[in-house]
Amino acid sequence: MIQQKLETINLDVKSETDVAHAALDAKNYAKELGFSKACQYMISTAVSELARNIFVYAETGTINLGAVEEGSKRGIEVVAQDAGPGIQDITKAMEEEFSTGGTMGIGLPGTQRLMDDFKIDSRVGLGTKVTVRKWI
Repeated sequence: MIQQKLETINLDVKSETDVAHAALDAKNYAKELGFSKACQYMISTAVSELARNIFVYAETGTINLGAVEEGSKRGIEVVAQDAGPGIQDITKAMEEEFSTGGTMGIGLPGTQRLMDDFKIDSRVGLGTKVTVRKWI
């Protein structure tokens, strides 16, 4: 059980280094919440993918990590947001191996598989917001 309420962590993503820091911060935050080692690495990997997408497609954005409770469930919520070009076809972007940026195309579908809840909102010319949750 959560011993103390953890503060939300807000991370700027502007460089490759920020991607690595976001993944490490997510792992450590998940550990503080009481997630197993395996889940810590799943969360870290998901955050790495989201941060990398921000860096590759929008160049800059934010990752917010927070504790969340819903009824008797508790876990972590990750919100990745940017003001980049947006995703023209979300259905296509969620297909395995689809990429418009020359990557392997596993970021969004892989993140969805790693996490329990996945929501994406993207508007062309305005940016993208991905909210994911993992429950303990």
